[in-house]
Amino acid sequence: MATLDQCRAALDRLAQNLSSADGSVRGAATLDRSLSCRITDLDVTFLGRLADGTIREVTSVSGPPPHKAEIRLSMAGDDLVALVDGELNFAKAWGSGRVKLEAGLRDLLRLRTLL
Repeated sequence: MATLDQCRAALDRLAQNLSSADGSVRGAATLDRSLSCRITDLDVTFLGRLADGTIREVTSVSGPPPHKAEIRLSMAGDDLVALVDGELNFAKAWGSGRVKLEAGLRDLLRLRTLL
């Protein structure tokens, strides 16, 4: 089971990957949306903002998110680490229910290039 520090490091790596991306990935990363990532096995939620091609203002809270973010992810800590490390295919994980993603239809269409 991934630790809280490993999940935070994975989010930091994701933010770094987004900031160095180009092309259609960079375009999708320029959304300005609130973001939550619930780590189910640790009972913690990371909150932040997807803006200017990166994830900013990342904080964590115990339990479920205190408010409904515009983009909401939910998964186990191991899955977050595996996704960021490229060891888990997002589409397969989402299709099987290992990863949950909730967002508006327009955002989902733009996010598919990121994930």
